[in-house]
Amino acid sequence: MCGIVGYVGLARKTKSVLYEGLKRLEYRGYDSAGICYIDGNKNTVIKSEGKLENLNAKLNKIEINSPIGIGHTRWATHGKPSELNAHPHSTGPISVVHNGIVENFYELKNELEQKGAKFYSDTDTEVISQLIFYFINDGKSFEDSVIATFDKIQGSYAVAVLNADEPDKIIATRRFSPLVIAKNDDELFLASDIPAILPYSNEIIFLEDNDFAVLKKNSIEFYDNKKNKVERKSKKINWDPVMIEKAGYRHYMLKEIHEQPRAVFDTIRGRFSDDFETVIFNDFDENLIKDVSRISITACGTSYHASLIGKYMLESISRINTQVELASEFKYREPVLDSNSLVIAVSQSGETADTSEALLEAKKSGVKTLGITNVELSKISRESDFVINTKAGPEIGVASTKAFTTQVVVFYMLSIYLGLVRKVIDKKAAKKLIKDAVAVSKIIQKSLKLDDEIKELSKDFYSYKNFIYLGRGINYPIALEGALKLKEISYIHAEGYAAGEMKHGPIALIDENMPVVFIAPDDEIYYKKLLANFEEIKARGGRIIFITSSSGSLEILGEGDRKIQIPKCSNLLSPLITAIPVQFLAYHIANRLGTDIDQPRNLAKVVTVE
Repeated sequence: MCGIVGYVGLARKTKSVLYEGLKRLEYRGYDSAGICYIDGNKNTVIKSEGKLENLNAKLNKIEINSPIGIGHTRWATHGKPSELNAHPHSTGPISVVHNGIVENFYELKNELEQKGAKFYSDTDTEVISQLIFYFINDGKSFEDSVIATFDKIQGSYAVAVLNADEPDKIIATRRFSPLVIAKNDDELFLASDIPAILPYSNEIIFLEDNDFAVLKKNSIEFYDNKKNKVERKSKKINWDPVMIEKAGYRHYMLKEIHEQPRAVFDTIRGRFSDDFETVIFNDFDENLIKDVSRISITACGTSYHASLIGKYMLESISRINTQVELASEFKYREPVLDSNSLVIAVSQSGETADTSEALLEAKKSGVKTLGITNVELSKISRESDFVINTKAGPEIGVASTKAFTTQVVVFYMLSIYLGLVRKVIDKKAAKKLIKDAVAVSKIIQKSLKLDDEIKELSKDFYSYKNFIYLGRGINYPIALEGALKLKEISYIHAEGYAAGEMKHGPIALIDENMPVVFIAPDDEIYYKKLLANFEEIKARGGRIIFITSSSGSLEILGEGDRKIQIPKCSNLLSPLITAIPVQFLAYHIANRLGTDIDQPRNLAKVVTVE
């Protein structure tokens, strides 16, 4: 969470680079923002509470003639949102921006106060600037003071530091929270996420945990926490800067919903043989994979829901016992793993704190690990034995859409791959499954035509305060995901259930004020069961939105009920289709309520603290 930018280059560009970078990172935090630049030998800090436009109003009134600066957009952890608690934080000549949490904040603050330090904010970040300043006053160099500071700090962090007494450099470091650097001629760019600096260069350097980078106008030097020089190479990122613009859509979320056919196809493309009989994952060692007899998947939020769908696929196609666990619980419950276990960590950013920590915990057991992520060279990508990158492209909307569907399609392809390696399916069966995957992008494209219909339908449902979503089988996780999407962006209370659980408690909530959304593709097993649940809801006065691929007229629908007709698809791939209407429903209800869809309250795109 939170966004960091930094720049060393041309004085005339500093203000625009910092502001535009923060604008591209505002999805990571938006309760306050600020910048710091060095003018002569003085650090000048400008901060504002609220959205970035408040900071911009202040920046428009000043000229900045400094070739160096850092900036931050905040998602509050320690200290309420306020101008006082906004970053950067300064102590003497030292100014700091920080993502993450200083876990031993109170101990360090107490120690510094006993030595005479005075604190002015409620944040944990101020401990960092105070400590660096203390070590400088104790006779250490700027670089040594930063290293000594982070030798004492516990927790996760990504940090950029300016020192007005050495106005030609930025020092940056990270642990568990991402930081990237790009170079363009004699300019250097620093950010907590790629979109902030992508317009300037697509040659990206990823900092490793406990790296210290010293950025000057014409050089970058990297050190470890013992001040030994290390080498970090750049990686070319094949994202077009245009991909992070709205392209005429009102919100990033709506744009990203409509990008799903392309994202799913890109994720599949190049991962099957010309004869459609084999799935190809580069750098996979079949000898290490073929003996896997148990899979544990760990993830959070929307990635957790994609993983639940992945469980159905893995068990159905490759016949491997699969468990899905919340990453925030996995690390602490002493999971039982053996040499034939595979642990899969799923995260859009590849930097999610709970998921990356769960992955590291699994590695201690010596098990094989696989990362599924949208960002090459992210922490999870680097730490995993095997990696499958989704090809969603940059996702800016906080409520995940295309990252979710690309994760689902990766699980589908992985299931075919493991089924072939384990010889539980033959090439003929694989060919049918792969052809279904290749065809699904066009079916998703047809589903996007529901946009206007669901926009109109939302008029009748946006005023309700509670929703229930029901699904069965592989579409039960879509009920969970649909409820999560509605909660995230409209702030309406919603819950998802396996439909068979209705009689075990939730049915007590049903009345005329409780709309129920059914996820009901027309399959051989679950559709008739869902019709029985439908009758139970109708008997108690519930209002229904019925999402189905059945062409039946559903005469039992009441006057206030609605049917959403989706295209038919194979059962295993049906979540890629049923996801579309629940995304549209959440979007259009939120839009009618006037909420901030791309930047919903209290949420940020990447959760980099536990």
